[in-house]
Amino acid sequence: MDISVIPIGNSKGIRLSKTLLEKYNITDKVELILEEDFIILKPKIEPRKGWEDAFKKMHENSDDQLLLNDVFEDEDMSEWS
Repeated sequence: MDISVIPIGNSKGIRLSKTLLEKYNITDKVELILEEDFIILKPKIEPRKGWEDAFKKMHENSDDQLLLNDVFEDEDMSEWS
C-alpha cells in the first residue's frame, strides 16, 4: 500500500485510513519501532485501561464478591504467628 507523506505545519506526516485504524485498533497513540530498513507502527495498548469503570460497575451490581474464602478449611494460620 502506498500512502503520501503530507505537510503538517513545519513537519511532515502520514494519514491512515479509517479502515486501517479500525482493523488494527489504533486510537490515540502508536508505538514507533525502528528496525534497520523498516519503521513499524504498532497500536499502543494500555493493559488496564477501563478497569476502574468496570470495577465500579461490578460494585454497583454487587458482582464484586469473593469467589474463594480468604482462608481454606484445612489451612492452619497458627504457624504464621
